[in-house]
Amino acid sequence: MTTPSTEHHAPDPLAADGPPSPAGTGRTTAGPVEIHCPTGGWLPVCGPGALVPGRGVAALLPDGAQAALFLDRGGRIHAIGNRDPFTGAQVLSRGLTGSAGGRPFVASPLLKQRFDLLTGDCLDDPAASVPVYRVRVRGAAADG
Repeated sequence: MTTPSTEHHAPDPLAADGPPSPAGTGRTTAGPVEIHCPTGGWLPVCGPGALVPGRGVAALLPDGAQAALFLDRGGRIHAIGNRDPFTGAQVLSRGLTGSAGGRPFVASPLLKQRFDLLTGDCLDDPAASVPVYRVRVRGAAADG
């Protein structure tokens, strides 16, 4: 029997599913937070309780890349690449979060460039971006 899931993710040009879903009220009793890997399949990363607004969590993906997960103040979970394209360091999970124009971002802890958590685009240099990953919470309860 398959456990239902609630997906939380930034819009992905390759994804056919819609906008991010708000976190369910059952977040603390839900299964793991999972990232959809570029190579296919879902990878369990952490329990929902490990995600705290304003703090990131880093995850090692099967292909050797790293992802940074964030819970925004609206209860949505976002995952982007952890590698800062300006320095090459795997540090975005340690960045400062905020919002600009109603869109959540993380600022690199090194040079402070801001990356949109919905698109991966750099808000300070349009030539730079980081990957965005789909995220879901396994077995999350529906809002009700």
